[in-house]
Amino acid sequence: MDLDIKLKIHNMKFTVTSLLLLIIVSSCGNGSKSQTSTNDSIPACVREQINAIEKKTVTNPPLQIDEYEYQGKKTFLFKADCCDQFNALYDEDCKVICAPSGGYTGRGDGKCKDFDSTAKHIKLIWKAEK
Repeated sequence: MDLDIKLKIHNMKFTVTSLLLLIIVSSCGNGSKSQTSTNDSIPACVREQINAIEKKTVTNPPLQIDEYEYQGKKTFLFKADCCDQFNALYDEDCKVICAPSGGYTGRGDGKCKDFDSTAKHIKLIWKAEK
């Protein structure tokens, strides 16, 4: 192989490697106060709620949103930031389905008693950092 071809291959490897590093670094975030899933399947209304929450002060324990599959549908569990509050379960249109946990008893509002036994946790969507 002549030197010109070797240099072109080396330059191409360098360019590809540089681009990959740039993509990785730019996707690492900017030090914001929350962790958000990069999945674009998060409904716009859930993103709007996250944006509204991020404008407030950070709570302890932090707020958290998890995606579940419940009764064959994608749902989002908003875990409250403190004691004795319901943890609301929303559908993809941000309509409240029930509160499977939380409240004074810790057992929610009683409207979806089968949540713990039938819901499948998909992933953490967002969590405010302490």
